[in-house]
Amino acid sequence: MASNKITVPEAKSAMDKFKMQAASEVGVNLNQNGYNGELTSKQAGSIGGQMVKKMIESYENSIQNS
Repeated sequence: MASNKITVPEAKSAMDKFKMQAASEVGVNLNQNGYNGELTSKQAGSIGGQMVKKMIESYENSIQNS
């Protein structure tokens, strides 16, 4: 079973910052306090999709520059 828990505690703040940046890029305002239960599925999916897109771009750039 998959888990969405961060296994490296030090990475939590970096992931939170990354999520906030992705949300901003797709025009979704997230609450800083961590609770965003009022988001629609479409908004949450847009944020997750943007995060994946950025991770893929980062990986592609890293293998091009190796």
